[in-house]
Amino acid sequence: MIHILQRLSQPFVYAIFPPMCFICSTYYDSREASIGTDASDPVSDLTVPYFCESCREGLLPIASPFCSRCGLPFISREGDNHTCSECLLGKKYYRKARAFGIYDGSLMEAIHLLKYRKKTSISRPLSALARETFFRFWDINTIDLLVSVPLHVKRLRERGFNQAHLLIRRWAKQEGISLDGLTLSRSRWTEPQTSLSRAERRKNIKGAFSVRHPERIKGRKVLLVDDVYTTGATVNECARVLMKAGAEFVDVLTLARAV
Repeated sequence: MIHILQRLSQPFVYAIFPPMCFICSTYYDSREASIGTDASDPVSDLTVPYFCESCREGLLPIASPFCSRCGLPFISREGDNHTCSECLLGKKYYRKARAFGIYDGSLMEAIHLLKYRKKTSISRPLSALARETFFRFWDINTIDLLVSVPLHVKRLRERGFNQAHLLIRRWAKQEGISLDGLTLSRSRWTEPQTSLSRAERRKNIKGAFSVRHPERIKGRKVLLVDDVYTTGATVNECARVLMKAGAEFVDVLTLARAV
């Protein structure tokens, strides 16, 4: 009886409170949108309740071929995954890095809404995309600790939350994966990386992180999580500190990858 009443009342609810896209604030009918989604496409299934069709089309998932180390998608859409020149020449402390999509279009807008407009409600679909990416590239038995890239305490007070932590907190507990948002800390204030060159980013972030309790990291298979991989300077420095603390290995998961 309850289910029947819910079905009968749903059209009235949609008429009075139609879904509004979390990104562009456009009203749309998610029921019609869900009819046209591909059942084999989990991304559409996850985002229909939150994003309108236009914004869903603006999501650009990363597909092969990409760098087998840092996850950088190659310009050519042919060939197999292989190591890019930067990873061949530069020192990487993490084992591999993967991201859901390209840092552009709707994904960039969504991340900006979360970080700079403090619209934390958008973390729900973004978290779902992070979870989908995790299960796409990792076996749950190969990771035993999730660690979010920390913010400096000053930045945390300004923003009120750590966006990297919001991407994993919902599903880490559900999947039974340990989550640690305190052991890795940002012990030194750094200038925003946005306007810095690649070399300046590495210099700026050097020595900015520390591990408070190495015994919590020693021997652990760590997945480091952040919102955006730009040059990789931040996650690489975090991975260096975690490996120094005794981690068995460090992998990296980000929501977006700048190209």
